[in-house]
Formats: sequence, C-alpha cells, structure tokens
Amino acid sequence: MKIGRVDSDFRWRGGEVSRLEGFSDAVFGFALTLLVVSLEVPRTFAQLAETMRGFFAFAFSFALLLVVWEKHYRFFRRYGLQDGTTLLLNSLLLFVVLFYVYPLKFVSTAFIEGMLFRRRSVVVDAEQIPALFTVYGAGYVAIFAIYGALYLHARRQRVALELSPFEAALTSAEVAHHALLCAVGLVAIALARSLPIEAAGLSGFTYVFIGAVETWHGAREGRMRRELAGGAADVPH
Repeated sequence: MKIGRVDSDFRWRGGEVSRLEGFSDAVFGFALTLLVVSLEVPRTFAQLAETMRGFFAFAFSFALLLVVWEKHYRFFRRYGLQDGTTLLLNSLLLFVVLFYVYPLKFVSTAFIEGMLFRRRSVVVDAEQIPALFTVYGAGYVAIFAIYGALYLHARRQRVALELSPFEAALTSAEVAHHALLCAVGLVAIALARSLPIEAAGLSGFTYVFIGAVETWHGAREGRMRRELAGGAADVPH
C-alpha cells in the first residue's frame, strides 16, 4: 500500500539526495547531538535522576530542531535548487542552527526545569535576562528570515522551475508566513530590551503567537489548495 505525502499537490523537483542535502542532514544530526543531556552514562541513581530531569527540556529542544529540519527537507524536495544563491543561504542557515543550539538548550532548560521542578541547573541573573532573550531571539529570527529568503529566491525562479499557478502562489504564501514568524521574534526582542529588568522574562511568552501564525497560515494554505489546485481561481504565473 502506497502512502501519499501531505504535500502531494506540489510537484517535488528534488531527485536523489544531493551532496548539499546530505551535508545539511549531517549538520542537523550534529546539532541534535549537542542537545543530549549528557554523553556520559550515569553511574548512580542520583546521577540518573539528575539526567532524567533534563529530559523535558531536551524533548522540547529536539522537537523545535526537527521543525527546522522538516522545513529544510520540504524546501529542497519541492524545488531541488542547487545554485549559488541557494548554497549561500543554506550555508548561513546551517551556521545559525549550530549557533542557536546552546541558546535554545539554555532557555529551554531554564524555563522547563523552573516550571516543572522549581529548580535551576542553569544560572542567569535578572540583569542578564534581556541579553539572553536578545541572543535567543536573534537566532530564531535569523533562521526564519533565511527560510523566507530561500522561498523568495524560489519565487524568483518560478519560470525556470516551471511552477504552476498554485505552486507559485503557495511559494509566495511561504514568504509571508516566514516574515510573520520573524515578526514574532522581533517583538520578543523589543520587549526584552524595553521592559523593566524584573519583567523582561515575560517577553518569552511572545512566542506563543507562533501558534496563531501557524494556524493562520495553515488555514490560508488549505483555502489555496481547495481553490487553486482545483482550478477555481486563476493566479498569475
């Protein structure tokens, strides 16, 4: 039984896994390795319990990196681009992902351990919180800005890629989608820098609006699939 993919109405132009994709997968794998709670096997139950307390922060960070990887996988399957601009943007993306791992792990550990266990295995002073959320937000914004740039580049190559009206419209929608995700991070950074120090940590809750952005984009994409893939609307190519 053949299982259809979610993106079945978008023609995937990527063929065999390229060296660029293979190298990227290796970098993502290395980034996931850096998230591991501990590379050393616990030797006592106390050490095991300490390691297990880091499980939830690890799971949260792991899930976020998988989201970033899935976006990468889908982009290269959709367009199969291997030109210089794509190579440059992909290199920048991998650089930022490796940079982002430790801020992601630090913030996840501080937030989840504090919320679930009322303890801290990482230490950050109140006056350091604005800088912490600025670094975290900068990495977040950079990742989604690069994805937006990749989709913008694909949109400009629509003739060479022979994108259908539906595919061109969906590509444009992805540019707007990632621009909104960037806006969430920019607002979080602005709040972290402008709120009083004792309230700067509240800027982290700005990221809950990612859910609203994803819901809006999902609804918009679903509407486009129904209208454009079914030929109900004529979008300029």
